[in-house]
Amino acid sequence: MSIMNNSMFRSVLLLAAIFAASPATAAEPESSRVIRESIEWLDVWVPGNNTKDIPKVLLIGDSITRAYYKDVEDRLKGKAVVCRLATSKSLGDPGLVAEVKLVLGQATFDVIHFNNGMHGWGYSEGEYARALPQMLDVLRQGAPKAKLVLASTTPVRTDKGDILAEKTDRVRVRNKAVAELGAAEKIPVNDLFGVVIDKPELFTKDGVHLNAKGSEALGKQVAETIASLLK
Repeated sequence: MSIMNNSMFRSVLLLAAIFAASPATAAEPESSRVIRESIEWLDVWVPGNNTKDIPKVLLIGDSITRAYYKDVEDRLKGKAVVCRLATSKSLGDPGLVAEVKLVLGQATFDVIHFNNGMHGWGYSEGEYARALPQMLDVLRQGAPKAKLVLASTTPVRTDKGDILAEKTDRVRVRNKAVAELGAAEKIPVNDLFGVVIDKPELFTKDGVHLNAKGSEALGKQVAETIASLLK
Protein backbone atom coordinates (compact mmCIF):
# COMPACT_ATOMS: atom_id res chain seq x y z
CA MET A 1 0.00 0.00 0.00
CA SER A 2 2.81 2.40 0.85
CA ILE A 3 4.47 1.68 -2.52
CA MET A 4 1.18 2.51 -4.30
CA ASN A 5 0.87 5.74 -2.34
CA ASN A 6 4.42 6.77 -3.24
CA SER A 7 3.75 5.99 -6.88
CA MET A 8 0.57 8.02 -6.88
CA PHE A 9 2.35 10.86 -5.08
CA ARG A 10 5.11 10.91 -7.71
CA SER A 11 2.49 10.95 -10.47
CA VAL A 12 0.76 13.93 -8.90
CA LEU A 13 4.06 15.78 -8.64
CA LEU A 14 4.86 14.98 -12.27
CA LEU A 15 1.49 16.25 -13.46
CA ALA A 16 1.87 19.37 -11.35
CA ALA A 17 5.28 20.01 -12.90
CA ILE A 18 3.90 19.54 -16.43
CA PHE A 19 1.01 21.94 -15.85
CA ALA A 20 3.33 24.46 -14.22
CA ALA A 21 5.58 24.43 -17.28
CA SER A 22 2.68 24.47 -19.73
CA PRO A 23 2.18 27.77 -21.69
CA ALA A 24 -1.54 27.54 -20.88
CA THR A 25 -0.85 28.42 -17.26
CA ALA A 26 1.74 31.06 -18.03
CA ALA A 27 0.85 34.72 -18.57
CA GLU A 28 -1.00 34.89 -21.87
CA PRO A 29 1.10 36.61 -24.58
CA GLU A 30 -0.23 40.03 -25.47
CA SER A 31 -0.52 39.10 -29.14
CA SER A 32 -2.88 36.16 -28.49
CA ARG A 33 -5.37 37.91 -26.22
CA VAL A 34 -9.01 37.89 -27.26
CA ILE A 35 -11.06 40.71 -25.76
CA ARG A 36 -14.75 40.95 -26.45
CA GLU A 37 -17.39 43.55 -25.63
CA SER A 38 -20.60 42.79 -23.76
CA ILE A 39 -22.49 43.02 -27.05
CA GLU A 40 -20.89 42.02 -30.35
CA TRP A 41 -22.49 42.63 -33.72
CA LEU A 42 -21.85 42.21 -37.43
CA ASP A 43 -23.70 43.96 -40.27
CA VAL A 44 -22.92 42.84 -43.82
CA TRP A 45 -24.73 44.26 -46.84
CA VAL A 46 -23.73 43.22 -50.37
CA PRO A 47 -26.20 44.55 -52.96
CA GLY A 48 -25.81 43.84 -56.67
CA ASN A 49 -23.61 40.83 -56.04
CA ASN A 50 -24.23 39.58 -59.59
CA THR A 51 -23.45 42.93 -61.22
CA LYS A 52 -20.64 42.63 -63.76
CA ASP A 53 -20.53 45.94 -65.62
CA ILE A 54 -19.92 48.35 -62.72
CA PRO A 55 -17.18 48.50 -60.07
CA LYS A 56 -17.90 47.16 -56.61
CA VAL A 57 -16.78 48.93 -53.44
CA LEU A 58 -16.55 47.53 -49.91
CA LEU A 59 -16.63 49.82 -46.87
CA ILE A 60 -15.17 48.07 -43.82
CA GLY A 61 -15.71 49.78 -40.48
CA ASP A 62 -18.03 50.08 -37.51
CA SER A 63 -21.17 52.04 -36.63
CA ILE A 64 -19.53 55.23 -37.93
CA THR A 65 -19.11 53.55 -41.31
CA ARG A 66 -22.63 52.17 -41.21
CA ALA A 67 -23.92 55.70 -40.64
CA TYR A 68 -22.11 57.26 -43.62
CA TYR A 69 -22.71 54.24 -45.87
CA LYS A 70 -25.98 55.51 -47.36
CA ASP A 71 -24.47 58.87 -48.27
CA VAL A 72 -21.54 57.14 -50.01
CA GLU A 73 -23.94 54.84 -51.85
CA ASP A 74 -26.04 57.77 -53.06
CA ARG A 75 -23.04 59.78 -54.20
CA LEU A 76 -21.58 56.86 -56.15
CA LYS A 77 -24.87 55.75 -57.68
CA GLY A 78 -24.29 54.76 -61.30
CA LYS A 79 -20.53 54.72 -60.72
CA ALA A 80 -20.16 51.81 -58.31
CA VAL A 81 -22.08 49.28 -56.25
CA VAL A 82 -21.32 50.10 -52.59
CA CYS A 83 -21.26 47.29 -50.02
CA ARG A 84 -20.48 47.33 -46.32
CA LEU A 85 -19.01 45.23 -43.54
CA ALA A 86 -19.69 47.01 -40.26
CA THR A 87 -18.66 45.27 -37.06
CA SER A 88 -17.87 45.73 -33.38
CA LYS A 89 -14.66 43.72 -33.79
CA SER A 90 -11.35 45.57 -33.54
CA LEU A 91 -7.91 45.19 -34.97
CA GLY A 92 -6.16 42.80 -32.61
CA ASP A 93 -9.19 40.52 -32.44
CA PRO A 94 -8.88 37.40 -34.64
CA GLY A 95 -12.65 37.60 -35.03
CA LEU A 96 -12.23 40.65 -37.29
CA VAL A 97 -9.89 38.70 -39.54
CA ALA A 98 -12.43 35.86 -39.76
CA GLU A 99 -15.27 38.24 -40.63
CA VAL A 100 -13.29 40.00 -43.36
CA LYS A 101 -12.17 36.70 -44.86
CA LEU A 102 -15.80 35.52 -44.87
CA VAL A 103 -16.99 38.47 -46.96
CA LEU A 104 -13.97 38.57 -49.29
CA GLY A 105 -14.44 34.87 -49.94
CA GLN A 106 -17.95 35.40 -51.29
CA ALA A 107 -17.66 38.53 -53.43
CA THR A 108 -15.12 40.44 -55.46
CA PHE A 109 -14.34 44.12 -54.98
CA ASP A 110 -12.55 46.81 -56.98
CA VAL A 111 -12.01 49.21 -54.04
CA ILE A 112 -11.87 48.50 -50.31
CA HIS A 113 -12.08 51.38 -47.82
CA PHE A 114 -10.90 50.24 -44.37
CA ASN A 115 -11.83 52.25 -41.26
CA ASN A 116 -11.33 50.54 -37.87
CA GLY A 117 -10.30 51.94 -34.50
CA MET A 118 -13.35 52.94 -32.48
CA HIS A 119 -13.68 49.55 -30.73
CA GLY A 120 -11.27 47.25 -28.94
CA TRP A 121 -10.25 49.60 -26.15
CA GLY A 122 -9.04 46.59 -24.20
CA TYR A 123 -6.24 46.21 -26.73
CA SER A 124 -3.20 48.40 -26.42
CA GLU A 125 -2.19 50.74 -29.22
CA GLY A 126 0.84 48.48 -29.71
CA GLU A 127 -1.45 45.50 -30.34
CA TYR A 128 -3.52 47.62 -32.70
CA ALA A 129 -0.45 48.64 -34.70
CA ARG A 130 0.86 45.09 -34.88
CA ALA A 131 -2.47 43.87 -36.23
CA LEU A 132 -2.52 46.36 -39.09
CA PRO A 133 -0.01 44.55 -41.38
CA GLN A 134 -1.85 41.28 -40.82
CA MET A 135 -5.12 42.86 -41.89
CA LEU A 136 -3.40 44.36 -44.92
CA ASP A 137 -2.25 40.86 -45.90
CA VAL A 138 -5.81 39.55 -45.48
CA LEU A 139 -7.17 42.30 -47.75
CA ARG A 140 -4.53 41.73 -50.40
CA GLN A 141 -4.94 37.98 -50.41
CA GLY A 142 -8.74 38.09 -50.38
CA ALA A 143 -9.03 40.90 -52.95
CA PRO A 144 -5.76 40.89 -54.92
CA LYS A 145 -7.08 43.24 -57.63
CA ALA A 146 -8.73 45.77 -55.33
CA LYS A 147 -7.41 49.25 -54.71
CA LEU A 148 -7.07 49.84 -50.97
CA VAL A 149 -7.75 52.90 -48.86
CA LEU A 150 -7.03 53.18 -45.14
CA ALA A 151 -8.98 55.70 -43.08
CA SER A 152 -8.27 57.43 -39.80
CA THR A 153 -10.60 56.99 -36.84
CA THR A 154 -12.76 59.92 -35.81
CA PRO A 155 -12.27 61.66 -32.41
CA VAL A 156 -14.27 61.06 -29.24
CA ARG A 157 -15.89 63.88 -27.26
CA THR A 158 -17.29 64.15 -23.76
CA ASP A 159 -21.00 64.55 -23.10
CA LYS A 160 -20.40 68.31 -23.15
CA GLY A 161 -19.65 68.03 -26.84
CA ASP A 162 -17.04 70.74 -27.22
CA ILE A 163 -14.42 68.91 -25.13
CA LEU A 164 -12.38 66.03 -26.47
CA ALA A 165 -12.44 62.87 -24.36
CA GLU A 166 -9.25 61.13 -23.20
CA LYS A 167 -9.87 58.39 -25.75
CA THR A 168 -9.06 60.87 -28.48
CA ASP A 169 -5.41 60.70 -27.41
CA ARG A 170 -5.53 56.96 -28.01
CA VAL A 171 -7.25 57.56 -31.34
CA ARG A 172 -4.39 59.83 -32.37
CA VAL A 173 -1.87 57.07 -31.63
CA ARG A 174 -3.89 54.55 -33.63
CA ASN A 175 -4.20 57.00 -36.50
CA LYS A 176 -0.44 57.51 -36.48
CA ALA A 177 0.03 53.76 -36.93
CA VAL A 178 -2.41 53.81 -39.85
CA ALA A 179 -0.61 56.76 -41.45
CA GLU A 180 2.78 55.11 -41.07
CA LEU A 181 1.58 51.87 -42.63
CA GLY A 182 -0.06 53.77 -45.48
CA ALA A 183 3.15 55.65 -46.18
CA ALA A 184 5.27 52.51 -46.03
CA GLU A 185 2.94 50.54 -48.29
CA LYS A 186 2.02 53.46 -50.56
CA ILE A 187 -1.66 53.16 -49.68
CA PRO A 188 -3.76 56.35 -49.50
CA VAL A 189 -5.04 57.31 -46.04
CA ASN A 190 -8.40 59.07 -45.85
CA ASP A 191 -8.24 61.63 -43.03
CA LEU A 192 -11.73 61.33 -41.55
CA PHE A 193 -10.34 62.53 -38.20
CA GLY A 194 -9.43 65.84 -39.79
CA VAL A 195 -12.89 66.30 -41.29
CA VAL A 196 -14.63 66.52 -37.90
CA ILE A 197 -11.97 67.27 -35.27
CA ASP A 198 -12.83 70.99 -35.14
CA LYS A 199 -16.57 70.58 -35.61
CA PRO A 200 -18.23 69.50 -32.33
CA GLU A 201 -21.58 70.46 -33.78
CA LEU A 202 -21.37 67.38 -36.03
CA PHE A 203 -21.46 64.94 -33.08
CA THR A 204 -24.36 63.45 -31.20
CA LYS A 205 -24.61 63.71 -27.41
CA ASP A 206 -22.80 60.40 -26.89
CA GLY A 207 -19.61 62.02 -28.20
CA VAL A 208 -18.83 59.07 -30.47
CA HIS A 209 -21.37 59.00 -33.26
CA LEU A 210 -21.97 61.70 -35.81
CA ASN A 211 -25.32 63.36 -36.42
CA ALA A 212 -26.88 63.51 -39.88
CA LYS A 213 -24.69 66.42 -40.97
CA GLY A 214 -21.59 64.74 -39.58
CA SER A 215 -22.28 61.48 -41.39
CA GLU A 216 -22.95 63.48 -44.55
CA ALA A 217 -19.57 65.20 -44.21
CA LEU A 218 -17.79 61.87 -43.79
CA GLY A 219 -19.80 60.29 -46.60
CA LYS A 220 -18.81 63.10 -48.95
CA GLN A 221 -15.13 62.65 -48.06
CA VAL A 222 -15.27 58.87 -48.50
CA ALA A 223 -17.21 59.05 -51.77
CA GLU A 224 -14.83 61.59 -53.29
CA THR A 225 -11.82 59.50 -52.28
CA ILE A 226 -13.29 56.36 -53.81
CA ALA A 227 -14.43 58.17 -56.95
CA SER A 228 -10.86 59.33 -57.58
CA LEU A 229 -9.71 55.71 -57.49
CA LEU A 230 -12.47 54.54 -59.82
CA LYS A 231 -11.19 56.94 -62.48
